Amino acid sequence: MKEFKHNFIPHSINTPPSAKNMFNFKQQYFILAVLLFIIEVLIALFVHDTIIRPYIGDMLVVILIYCFLQSFLNISVLTAAVSVLIFSFAVEFMQYFKIVELLGLQHNQLAKIIIGTSFAWMDLLVYTAGIAIVLIAEKIVAVKSSSKTH
Repeated sequence: MKEFKHNFIPHSINTPPSAKNMFNFKQQYFILAVLLFIIEVLIALFVHDTIIRPYIGDMLVVILIYCFLQSFLNISVLTAAVSVLIFSFAVEFMQYFKIVELLGLQHNQLAKIIIGTSFAWMDLLVYTAGIAIVLIAEKIVAVKSSSKTH
């Protein structure tokens, strides 16, 4: 699979070479992450249904994490997407082992919302769908960008 890369990486003269290559702020990803975070908070506070909160919310959270990661790190689309998917799967499997209770956070509402308290196989599918949306969107952006430069 071909990796998608963006070439709008600003470099500062004062940045050490190692940090220059690893870190880089991309405003458009940060704005998307903030907007998705606001949507997630609104869903958590006001939506109590059986479709949007459990499925759309989970799909959006992996996109949010992806955008946040891409806001600050100079990594490929594929690396970021796979990293987010592995992370989300790990959190889901920690729910299976009741990580909130093991950490003694069962009375902490924020921890229960962020980490979650119940394992569901369907969540793994929803996370995968969210990352698929990311990959498709990034491919569309890459194709449009390359067609503008040629």
